[in-house]
This record gives sequence, C-alpha cells and structure tokens, in this order.
Amino acid sequence: MAAASAATNASPVVSGTTPQSSSSSSSNSASATNDLATQQIAGNFQSFLQLLTTQLQNQNPLDPLDTNQFTQQLVEFAGVQQQLNTNSSLSTLVSLQQTAQSTQALTFVGKTATVSGSTTTMTNSQATWNLDVPSNCTMTVTISNGSGQTVFTGNYSATSGNGQPFNWNGKGNDGTQWPDGQYKMTATAVDGSGNPVAVSTDVQGVVSSVDLTQTPPMLTINGQTYTINQIKGISS
Repeated sequence: MAAASAATNASPVVSGTTPQSSSSSSSNSASATNDLATQQIAGNFQSFLQLLTTQLQNQNPLDPLDTNQFTQQLVEFAGVQQQLNTNSSLSTLVSLQQTAQSTQALTFVGKTATVSGSTTTMTNSQATWNLDVPSNCTMTVTISNGSGQTVFTGNYSATSGNGQPFNWNGKGNDGTQWPDGQYKMTATAVDGSGNPVAVSTDVQGVVSSVDLTQTPPMLTINGQTYTINQIKGISS
C-alpha cells in the first residue's frame, strides 16, 4: 500500500467498545429460561409418577391395566426422566464452556492482541492500524483525537491485501505534533470506477485486564473493551 507510513484507514469503521450489559443480561435471561423449563419438566415428572402409582393402586383386580398401555406409560415415564437428565447435562456443559472461556481469557493478559477496531493508542509519536483492503482503491483517511477533533486527513492510493500496516507519526496537516494518547481513524475508499470499497481496520494493543463478570469475558485493550470473540490474533 502506497501510504503505509502516513496514517490509518477504515471504511465501515467499527468502534472498539462493546456494550457490557447486553451479553450479561442475555446470559442471565437464558439461565432463567432454562431453570424455568427444568422446574416445569420436574413438575410434570412428579405428576406423572403420582398418576401412575394411583392408577396401579386402584385398578380393578378382575380387569387389570392392559399390558400394552402399561408399557407405553413406562416408556413415557422414562422419556421424561431422560429429558431431565439431558437438561442437567446441557447446563453442566454450558458451565464448563464458560469456565474454559474465562481461563483462556486470563492467558491473554500481558500479550499483544489484534482486534477489529478503529481506535488505537499513540505511543512515542507512533500509531499503527492494520488495513484489510479488498481491491485497489483511493482512500481518504481522517484521524481524530479523544475529543473528536480532526487532527489529520490525507488521500492515498492503496493496493489490495490484508493486514497492511498504516503508520502515523502524530503530526497534523499543519505540522503540529500531537501528544500521545488515543486516536481514531476513519476512512472511505473508492475504486477506479468510483464504486465504494469496504476497507476494514484492525488495531493492536496489550491486553491490560480481563473482566470475568461478563459473558463472554471482556478484555481491555488500549483503553477499549472487547469480547473474546473479537480477538483476531494473539502474540507474545
């Protein structure tokens, strides 16, 4: 990419921050639904057992319950019991999966992660974004600071390719050296025919902390929070 040393890009730029309440509330709702279903099945199970026992106790000795009907009822009885066991096993599997996910998230602390996002931290007057460019295009790049103020704009020719680094030295269009901190890049791109090109951006940063109270766990990278499934790569 011709402009790999000047700034950053992103067409449909994705914010790095993920709401923390939705996943947690979704998990709690699913858990409550599962608990309610289990209680209902258990209630039906007990009711069926009482009915079957009462039926056996009060049947006519001269006209006992038909063998085929009794066998069918026993099969239904076993089916309800199996459903209860299945629900319990599924709950255990979900719990084990969440534990494994939390354990995996903890191993990311202190490592450099690559995530889909547009906000990165400039350190020592160096900020980098990785660009996924689906086809040759011309990009218009805009970089803004944490206050939303535009600090840099530029037009660049880009060739197709994924993971292309775009470096910015922290200098504005007027030569002002901006301080270290968080900066967001946005980019629009068009091909030779003027059709829009969807250029996406990734950012890298050290995982500073993990919030295990959220489902899935939330990782803090460059001051932004991400779910574990947003991680595209991890390096030491």
